[in-house]
Amino acid sequence: MDIAYIPSPSTGVIHLGPIPLRGYAFCIIIGVFVAVWLGNKRWIARGGKPGTVADIAVWAVPFGLVGGRLYHVITDYQLYFGEGRNWVDAFKIWEGGLGIWGAIALGAVGAWIGCRLRGIPLPAWADALAPGIALAQACGRWGNWFNQELYGRATDLPWAVEISAGPNRDAGTYHPTFLYESLWCIGVAFLVIWADRRFKLGHGRAFALYVAAYCVGRGWIEYMRVDEAHHILGVRLNVWTSIVVFVLAVVYFVLSAKLRPGREEVVEPDRPGGEGGKDKAKADDKSGAGDKAEAAVKDKTDKADKAELQAAEAAPKDSAPALAQGAAKADLRKPAADAEAPEADKS
Repeated sequence: MDIAYIPSPSTGVIHLGPIPLRGYAFCIIIGVFVAVWLGNKRWIARGGKPGTVADIAVWAVPFGLVGGRLYHVITDYQLYFGEGRNWVDAFKIWEGGLGIWGAIALGAVGAWIGCRLRGIPLPAWADALAPGIALAQACGRWGNWFNQELYGRATDLPWAVEISAGPNRDAGTYHPTFLYESLWCIGVAFLVIWADRRFKLGHGRAFALYVAAYCVGRGWIEYMRVDEAHHILGVRLNVWTSIVVFVLAVVYFVLSAKLRPGREEVVEPDRPGGEGGKDKAKADDKSGAGDKAEAAVKDKTDKADKAELQAAEAAPKDSAPALAQGAAKADLRKPAADAEAPEADKS
């Protein structure tokens, strides 16, 4: 009896003349574009400048790719440095093998450099990018489908993925863990967007929520995988990594909420707008209104003094008492004007 299943592509690469077009690379590139696009929209909504997310991504993405590859090669060194292996394969990133833990860790270093150059707080930038990173992972996981890798245990479920025979794999139908993780990452992205709008997360807490939520899903998905991996106390290494990173993310979230509640008022110092920019604009408007009121009072006083002076000059020369009276009135008005000015300044 035939069962339904998800077919795998017969090849993960299409040759356009001498140029190979690899499905794995396309999935990574699409993910990067999605992350930058969504991150840019969220950054602008927080009062940042258009293009800032892309400028910093120029630093973060290359660092992330190197970090992801390093983590994979270090934790699966037997695939490249074992007996009968060719160490040059460690550089063939297009064949698959990127560890998200290394990608986020070293990518954060690149982002920190970019933020320092722009005078931007890294936690604020990470918060804006967090759901985009989750969507980028959702896209990137389909690269594993093109390469027929990182699948789970054998199953006859209707959504099983068909794997063909190849090096280090047997033909059959297996749990599509790439699909499970892709769907989980989409859910994480929506969770972060909702929580950020509902609770106005700031100072890196939106990013911490993304990390914690992703680790929860990665933990149970990792248990289903059957690819070769190192074990510690009978548990896959990536499961332990998920547990440790989850705890660190939760601790950061709690401490950050206590030490720095609320959200950053200004994400780019020279950029008006956003919550901080709006507050600053209101303060500037009030200050400007005070200055205008003070100028109006001064102008009114000057006109009154000028009228008194013109009246005094037009009076007969022998009316010295009237001239003295006019001067006295002008002197009496000056304290009143001086008293009105502070009131205008208070506004």
